[in-house]
Amino acid sequence: MNVTEGKDGYGFMIDWIIRIGDLLLINVFFLLAFHFFYDSTPVGNMYSREFMTAFLLINLCYFFIASFIRFHISSNVVYLDSIVQKSSVFIALYAFLITTGFSVFNIVSIPVLPWIVGFFILATLFITWHILFRVVLKIYRRRGYNYRQVIIIGGSQNAVKIHKSLLISDFGYKVMGFFDDDPNKKDLLPNYLGKISEVKAYTQDVEVDEIFCTLPGSEDQTIVDLITYSEKNMIRFHLVPEFNKFIKRRFSLMFLESTPVLSLRNEPLQHFSNRLVKRTFDLLFSILVLLAVFPIIYIIFGAIIKATSPGPVIFKQKRTGKDGRIFNCYKFRSMRPNKEADKLQATAGDSRITKVGAFMRKTSIDELPQFINVFKNDMSVVGPRPHMLKHTELYSSIIDKFMVRHLVKPGITGWAQVTGYRGETKTVEEMEGRVVRDVWYLENWTFFLDLKIIYLTIINVFKGDANAF
Repeated sequence: MNVTEGKDGYGFMIDWIIRIGDLLLINVFFLLAFHFFYDSTPVGNMYSREFMTAFLLINLCYFFIASFIRFHISSNVVYLDSIVQKSSVFIALYAFLITTGFSVFNIVSIPVLPWIVGFFILATLFITWHILFRVVLKIYRRRGYNYRQVIIIGGSQNAVKIHKSLLISDFGYKVMGFFDDDPNKKDLLPNYLGKISEVKAYTQDVEVDEIFCTLPGSEDQTIVDLITYSEKNMIRFHLVPEFNKFIKRRFSLMFLESTPVLSLRNEPLQHFSNRLVKRTFDLLFSILVLLAVFPIIYIIFGAIIKATSPGPVIFKQKRTGKDGRIFNCYKFRSMRPNKEADKLQATAGDSRITKVGAFMRKTSIDELPQFINVFKNDMSVVGPRPHMLKHTELYSSIIDKFMVRHLVKPGITGWAQVTGYRGETKTVEEMEGRVVRDVWYLENWTFFLDLKIIYLTIINVFKGDANAF
């Protein structure tokens, strides 16, 4: 096999394989559905007008949605969460269009529940197919096929970091080496290829797909020359700015007209559409819980709480909310009335906790009244857990990013809670770990991340959590 064949690895066919796989899956799914459920109707007859109209709609709707929703499964860098999210949105829009089309053309009358279940099954198959294809593609690239050859210009610390990141072969990059004008870097860099002036000659002899330039801004003329050369020779050019001296984390780039502006972080919930989605879900979910579950739990556990210890059924505590605002957080009372309630966290074997309180805390039943907070818009179903005022005052003075977590509404459950940081924080390091995860959540929020956290929370309730006490 020659070098070019190994490099490309039939990469030009990847997107075609994905599309053909999508169409086969969707068409076979509907074909089986029509055969098993509508065999005695016109739509079950392959030679009927209704059948032809149905399959024309099935395929036209796919191509219509595929024209503006791109999965990027074959991209060098893509994550499974993104695949799940885009595939789910695709099927949701597809279901809407198909339902509308079938109704308009009066193709078949379908009961609501089987229709919903059918599309849920289709969504599961669709997502599974995309994930499996991505996994196979990563294995294929790991074996040395379908990669992009890149060179790195510059030998700075930034260049070394880029090199380490690109070495993850699953992403489909092959780093050919470094170019730098400092000859002393020859023994320090993994594969020194020569001076920057030799880049053009090298790319004439070796096929290079992409260039990562890590030169400082003072080398502006050299950078401009390399950009011009890259574009003339159809080489993708990436400029890696030297922000690592003062920003050692991910950041967000925006433009005020043509002026680039760096923000310290990306915040998806700054967008109105995302806030609307999250708030709509919070309202619907909280109303469902408050009407269907809360009254029963309140009657049962309210009676037990009253019978086993003096004090109110609902415990109210002032906690820090979004933008540092203070609100009353509601819980089923799980402790005997005590003066330390607003100062000390619950600990393992805490003598203040009642017997029924221990059970409620272990199963998270004590948090159920917080759906009232969600309905009132003090909290969200998912978000950083709200802390008592004493802890906010303490940790904000010793952890730099502690208050960043208050840029979003606190939640009943959160990313930190489902990744091992639930319950008591005995050390500053443990609190820092929680803060890191809370900040990650607000920087990476998606509706599907919220659903994932809710799912993991429910699993932990049934499985049991060692930190729940």
